[in-house]
Amino acid sequence: MELHVDRTQRVALDTNALAWTPSPLPGVERRMLERLGGEVARATSIVRYAPGSRFDRHTHGGGEEILVLEGTFSDEQGDHPAGTYLRNPVGSSHAPFSRAGCTLLVKLHQMHPADQQQLAIDTTRGTWVPGLVPGLSVMPLHAFGSEHVALVRWAPGTVFQPHGHPGGEEILVLEGVFQDDQGTYPAGSWLRNPPGSAHRPWSEAGCTIWVKTGHLPDTLPAVLIR
Repeated sequence: MELHVDRTQRVALDTNALAWTPSPLPGVERRMLERLGGEVARATSIVRYAPGSRFDRHTHGGGEEILVLEGTFSDEQGDHPAGTYLRNPVGSSHAPFSRAGCTLLVKLHQMHPADQQQLAIDTTRGTWVPGLVPGLSVMPLHAFGSEHVALVRWAPGTVFQPHGHPGGEEILVLEGVFQDDQGTYPAGSWLRNPPGSAHRPWSEAGCTIWVKTGHLPDTLPAVLIR
């Protein structure tokens, strides 16, 4: 399967409008955002577990990155409520499940093999630091080489200066409404801005977004970006 595989192209999707498609296991469904491959694929998806659903034990050949959007996601490492950011590195394995149901942002086969940090961050208890402009707050989540991941909170009326993304940018709008010179994006919007793109973002009403930069088309290890 090929869906939005050309990472030189901009993509803007309302994930709430996408159809749910079944996974191989009962009770687990997906809204596919980008995908290259079959059941083992390089993919970004919104994944929904019905109450009582579980996945068989599996190994992450290309790593797995998760943001829990709703409910509680669980595995052998514990229970991960909404707001938890998880990274399972290349070669890790688990058997995930959800007792009450949950919704996740999941990225598969997009992790550098040298990035072996396993993370489980409760962002509801994380520390916000001032951003580059008044009204902007940032919660850094992970950095490896050229890749940086964070939550960014925009107070109402916050405006950022025009800027570019040499390594690309990916955004999921979690709350409120995010805007730039190409459109308006309510909660549930997923954006992928290609390497070399530029924009001027702002938020009239305020918003919170999950942001990843420097990973398109692939994360470069630190030794290559010095």
